[in-house]
Amino acid sequence: MSDWFLQQAYGVRFEWGPSGAQRLGREAACLVVVDVLSFTTSVSVAVEAGIEVFPYAWRDETAAAFAREKEAAQAVGRRAATPQSPWSLSPAALRRAPFTPRLVLPSPNGSAIAAAAGGSRVVAGCLRNASAVGRWLALHGYGTGERPVAVIGAGERWPDGSLRPALEDLLGSGAVIAALEEQGGGALSPEAAAARSCFTGTPDVAAAVTACASGLELSRGGFADDVAIAVEVDAATIVPVLTDGAFRQG
Repeated sequence: MSDWFLQQAYGVRFEWGPSGAQRLGREAACLVVVDVLSFTTSVSVAVEAGIEVFPYAWRDETAAAFAREKEAAQAVGRRAATPQSPWSLSPAALRRAPFTPRLVLPSPNGSAIAAAAGGSRVVAGCLRNASAVGRWLALHGYGTGERPVAVIGAGERWPDGSLRPALEDLLGSGAVIAALEEQGGGALSPEAAAARSCFTGTPDVAAAVTACASGLELSRGGFADDVAIAVEVDAATIVPVLTDGAFRQG
């Protein structure tokens, strides 16, 4: 395969899903994972509380073994949370749960993207911390031709397992890209420019995420609080950076 998909002429690039991360991560100096509902939003909430978050790509029995290896608590599915295991992918549940210094957070989307990044620096971005991430990227010299950044929208999955590009992740990615551009980031690829325009051209981002397919899925399933936290645009100033296998404040 040729390198037509790498967006090589640009310092700021955008793509979708683990496959996009694996391909763009070959050349990107930094990769920003955006999974608004809810992996990177949950990471932002946890790291804000002082928790180290270990991403894990599978939500199965191997996650428990991984958590034991890391001497960490294990997050479970939203509906599987109990008083004994109160941590889950729900950012609202993470806010209510007791403090734990280390947490394994399984996610087939966000964690898989982080794992696909290769040697790139990995940052967790969302609507809550988009401006902070843009400032951090600029401060560390990312977003130039010499040190390109790839922003990866996680998307969701259709029942057959195929990728469903998700509006909330397009908006979250666009918010990060717009913030980086404001800080003097390099030339945007057409893909990155389109994501930025989606964010800047949406008059009420919170309303759009709340009313979009993924927002409705969570709200109708009893997790409207998770959506409300996800649309706290720029409420957070922390930048979770993957360091030695865990997201910590950068």
